Amino acid sequence: MAEMNRFTRDHEWARRDGELVRVGISDYAQDALGDIVFVELPQPGRRVAAGEAVAEVESTKTVSSVMAPVAGEVVEVNAALASQPETINRDPFAAGWLFALRPVRVAELDDLLDETEYRKYVEELSR
Repeated sequence: MAEMNRFTRDHEWARRDGELVRVGISDYAQDALGDIVFVELPQPGRRVAAGEAVAEVESTKTVSSVMAPVAGEVVEVNAALASQPETINRDPFAAGWLFALRPVRVAELDDLLDETEYRKYVEELSR
């Protein structure tokens, strides 16, 4: 069975991928940002705390920080986004992932919202 996405209230998604946690922004976030034109990714090897700003996504409207959903070490970044940042708009949950972390505690994922909880959260924001 495929791992399910978990979500932060800041609109990041996190998905367990073997020993790593792959991270991106939600469909709601990419839609709210509009056309993404630039992405600043973290350096591999960087250690981050949950909730720490790790990356930036720039759109034609604004610049938005991407927070680490869990504590860990950045071990991989999606280098293809440097030349094709619009991939995040087209495919935020697969090809548009931003970075992968080796988490300090995988159990931290359980503290994030599941898809149903996140959908309810987004509906509340839209009211």
